[in-house]
Amino acid sequence: MRYWRKGEGRAARRPLRHAPFVFILLGTIASAQTPPKRASKMASARRANELTLAGLRPGRDTATRAIQLYKKPSKSDSQNNQMSWGATCQTQTLFLDLEADKTIRVIRAVETPPPVDCRVLSPGPWKTGRGLGVGDAAGKVVELYGEPESRSPSTKDGHPLELMYYAFDWAGADVPQVMEVLCTKAVDGKPGRVMEITLAAPSL
Repeated sequence: MRYWRKGEGRAARRPLRHAPFVFILLGTIASAQTPPKRASKMASARRANELTLAGLRPGRDTATRAIQLYKKPSKSDSQNNQMSWGATCQTQTLFLDLEADKTIRVIRAVETPPPVDCRVLSPGPWKTGRGLGVGDAAGKVVELYGEPESRSPSTKDGHPLELMYYAFDWAGADVPQVMEVLCTKAVDGKPGRVMEITLAAPSL
């Protein structure tokens, strides 16, 4: 049978008085080590690559594939190997630059002014494989793909813009595309918007 010496029982129970403090401290440390869900989502998106724009893959698909998807182009320039699609009241136009063998080299979705007599306007159906489209908030670009390799000022029709450049060669030799996204700048509390998306094969 064990006998407690004088004061031993009191000393043995003393740590229990500090137990709530210990649990709070451990909880605080655990919380500090657990990143917010949004931060985790952003971290995972930092290495997101892109393969397609408008359902087409530059360097792989051909003009024949584009015609299968979107029928006869609105304009076709065989001399410069260019094709484009845009409906009458559509606010976007899709452009393709082709190689000599009709392989798609560059895909570009651009915001374009529609005719003034259009009562009902519709955006183009052209988005990247991850769902980025012309007209989206500029912040969506970073949410989907992370921070670009570079940001640089640009202009179009006298308006200040920002160009985001992405290179996806880190994803391997099979994913060599580069992407440029042209956005308006935030003004008076209004967020910037995507004005143009270009996805190109690595030959550029």
